[in-house]
Amino acid sequence: MSEYDVRIVDLWQKRSDNGGQKQEGQDGEEPSFVMIGCPVDEGVIRNSGRPGASLAPPLIRKYFQKMTPPADMWETFAAFVRKGRDLGDVPQAGMEEMQEELASRVAPWISGKVPVIVLGGGHETTYGHFLAYRIAKQSHHILNIDAHCDVRPLKNGQGHSGSPFRQILEEEDSLCRSYHVMGLQPQSVAREHLEFIRSKGGEAEFADRAGIGCISDRLGKLTQGRDDGSGVLLTLDMDAVDQSDAPGVSAPNVSGLPKSILLETARMAGENSRVMSMDLVEVNPYFDRDDQTSRLGALVVWYFLLGLCHRNGS
Repeated sequence: MSEYDVRIVDLWQKRSDNGGQKQEGQDGEEPSFVMIGCPVDEGVIRNSGRPGASLAPPLIRKYFQKMTPPADMWETFAAFVRKGRDLGDVPQAGMEEMQEELASRVAPWISGKVPVIVLGGGHETTYGHFLAYRIAKQSHHILNIDAHCDVRPLKNGQGHSGSPFRQILEEEDSLCRSYHVMGLQPQSVAREHLEFIRSKGGEAEFADRAGIGCISDRLGKLTQGRDDGSGVLLTLDMDAVDQSDAPGVSAPNVSGLPKSILLETARMAGENSRVMSMDLVEVNPYFDRDDQTSRLGALVVWYFLLGLCHRNGS
């Protein structure tokens, strides 16, 4: 087998996370990126959704590792992956404990400006992802590709998969400068939720306007001409994608976005130096068909890494 026939699993060097502590690579250099899983879906259950998203991180990794570098930039992509680091998965615990553990493991990399990929889990994963920015004292904007606003009130005083962005926007000194959600389904969005987002200075776009050009423009407005040091937290909810492309999700979408928009968004975000991290949530293998949605999730990761390679000038 020639070197050009190898898959990512042959290149991947999993390194001990040392309890989540930030470490340099074996060659003394910082990793090109880090990946971590958060197998949580307690928030989905609290939100009366379909459990199963906790099964996603290992499957997404499995199909990601079966992929190959792109033929036209094999050496660059392979070298980038070799320098990546897998932090493993956050241990199973209660939802709040897992969110806090995710934050503690991700925060040092946010501080060090090392790109982070988080594999959920339900969308409650993103609240833990956000907490890492708070620990790192890193100002940021949130761009969410989603069929739902996810700004529902708490239930019995508890967060859930439908509440993360309300929790973030209601926190004092959260360092979240703005929240933008794109890909909304009009039949699934309450007027009060739109009003809440706009009252907090955020913006919302429905699926019929969430083409790749619109998403590109939004990403550009969040990053171009800003000198305040703020970054972008990108969160991709797989339920924004049409059910024909992504049947295995917590809330299936019969009129969602084509998968090409999610893939291109991931690539563009990877290229953008102000995007500091990305999470992928709501993949639900329990309801999938031939692991179609997990495979798509793996391809989203691949496209984000492709963008990161271009970000580095390759």
